[in-house]
Amino acid sequence: MRKIIVYIATSADGFIARKDGAIDWLDRPETAGDYGMMKFFKSIDTILWGRKTYDMLLKFQKEGKAAPDMYGPIKSYAFSRKPPKKVLAGFEFVTEPINKFARRLRTQKGKDIWMMGGGGIIASFLDAGAIDEFIIHVMPTFIGEGIPLIGPGRRTVPLKLLSTKKFSDGVLRLHYQVERQAAKKRTGKKGHD
Repeated sequence: MRKIIVYIATSADGFIARKDGAIDWLDRPETAGDYGMMKFFKSIDTILWGRKTYDMLLKFQKEGKAAPDMYGPIKSYAFSRKPPKKVLAGFEFVTEPINKFARRLRTQKGKDIWMMGGGGIIASFLDAGAIDEFIIHVMPTFIGEGIPLIGPGRRTVPLKLLSTKKFSDGVLRLHYQVERQAAKKRTGKKGHD
């Protein structure tokens, strides 16, 4: 069955972006390659986006910081209660309950699924028991405030550490599996259906 994987970078203090969505702190003076991004990219054929992250992509495209076809033939789904009338090519907006959508998507043939983010949609999928793994690249930078990796909420979600990798520039990759047994108990509710 296809897995839904959060593949993301955070600051050392746990933020995925500044409050305004800026990711300038991700620009590294020295890099240690692509941190495995190309290998991961070859393992997926679908990307999941929250509405705010989709809107940030639109902003980056207008500013010339992102190419309109940067993800090529990969299918993208964005989640919103109020989808826009005009949608980027390759995107489909989803309004159905997360559990139902995730079940349907997992049973379709294909590669794994990349949960792009942001923190709100990651939290919703996590609370619905619809995330399988987290691959988190911790940048050796504090930014003080911003958008957390996972939107706030009372939860307990045990993780199993699958691997770690330290890169020469101080970036640390943490690869976790979400423990399935605890998934049903994590919030005391069934999810967002």
